[in-house]
Amino acid sequence: MYALREALAAVRRAPVLVGLSAGMVALALFVVGLFTLAAYNLHVALATLEERVEVVAYIRDEASSPEVEVAIQELTRLGEVERVQYVSKDQALEQARRELPEFQEIFTGLNMNPLPASLEIKLSSGFRGPEAVSRVAGMAEAYPFVEDVRFGQDWVDRLFLLRRLAGITSGVLGLSFAVVAALIIATAIRIALFARREEIHIMRLVGARDGFIRRPFLLEGAATGLVGGALAVGFTWGAYWVGYRWVFAMEWLPTLWVMGGILMGAVFGLLASALALRRYLREV
Repeated sequence: MYALREALAAVRRAPVLVGLSAGMVALALFVVGLFTLAAYNLHVALATLEERVEVVAYIRDEASSPEVEVAIQELTRLGEVERVQYVSKDQALEQARRELPEFQEIFTGLNMNPLPASLEIKLSSGFRGPEAVSRVAGMAEAYPFVEDVRFGQDWVDRLFLLRRLAGITSGVLGLSFAVVAALIIATAIRIALFARREEIHIMRLVGARDGFIRRPFLLEGAATGLVGGALAVGFTWGAYWVGYRWVFAMEWLPTLWVMGGILMGAVFGLLASALALRRYLREV
């Protein structure tokens, strides 16, 4: 209770300094928030592209319906496969007319349908990587009535390479911004310590232990970080709203991430305060 009262008293004694510290924390975490927002939307975009990964097995014209049905049942039972859809020749032609309007005249003037029937194999979540796709494609190609199998191997490889690079870049840059935020918080706490250096000297003279001196500052640092984290979330929301309205549609961060960001501000404030206090108390 003493530490809490002292922390609140420190805020009342120097509201401007506490406000500046919280503002510095907010700006530092705002940069982290912007990067997190960009990284999350990149993840959503890549996940959307990943959902479109599928294997298409083109069927010979002489294939019989029973053997095609058996293949559909066998492929559906695979753990990597979510569903298998049979596309007839007529459906393939209709789909080509709908999706390729620039070739409408060519498709209309045909005396026969040149497009083959096919099996569109949609993969389950978690099994859309290059290895799983190649494995399913190999199983589909093993059927004698399958003429060709396509799944855009180069496109799949590049998609997952981009995803890995995005994950590594997100981790490195996110950690860098977090370190910068921690340094700014530590600087703000050092300023607060310098403003109250005489009080700390007096407490030392009357025999106060370091733990007794630290507690109010640790609470103050955690509170400053918490307020800064909340302000950073507000700033990030403003940037998201402006971007969504004037630039392009994007997704807002999950609620758990938002709450985690606010708590991260409190944790950063606590840790930065602890480090700054440790160094300062050694000097005095």
